[in-house]
Amino acid sequence: MEADLQTTVIIRPVRDVDAEALGRVHATCWHETYDHLISQAALEKISPRRLAELWTHWAEQGPDYPMFAALVEGEIVGFAGSGPARDNDAPRPRELYFIYLLHAFHGTGLGQKLFDAVVADDEPVYLWVADDNPRAHRFYARNGFSLDGASHTEPFLGETLTEVRFVR
Repeated sequence: MEADLQTTVIIRPVRDVDAEALGRVHATCWHETYDHLISQAALEKISPRRLAELWTHWAEQGPDYPMFAALVEGEIVGFAGSGPARDNDAPRPRELYFIYLLHAFHGTGLGQKLFDAVVADDEPVYLWVADDNPRAHRFYARNGFSLDGASHTEPFLGETLTEVRFVR
């Protein structure tokens, strides 16, 4: 992307009125991120409408669950969220739940801006990421995370996805 993102980008908290746009972006990001890990048939089950319904709930979680959106020229192109650890054996009190950014905006610094919006400087935090996602692995390593050896296989769209845990 050639645009000067400094003048065209807004990083702001997710609002309930964003649900439809977030659902569309979320579905697109899943196609872009998981197309080599999940079958096309499973990916076709992704419903932007269903994801929008989830966002309606997520946007109302409160201050312990920061959810931010990246907007370029007024359009949502990515989002990130974190909150209290969800795992019983969590290695840190907080978890980075997700960062998704449309492929066209990879390498622009927007992923970093989203990360910085939902994770405080040097905050002890952990996350799960697809085992076969080297771009994400490099991003998290640059932000002070390292693999701790934990992995699990999760159901995902009727199939399974192996995830590994990064800790900072």
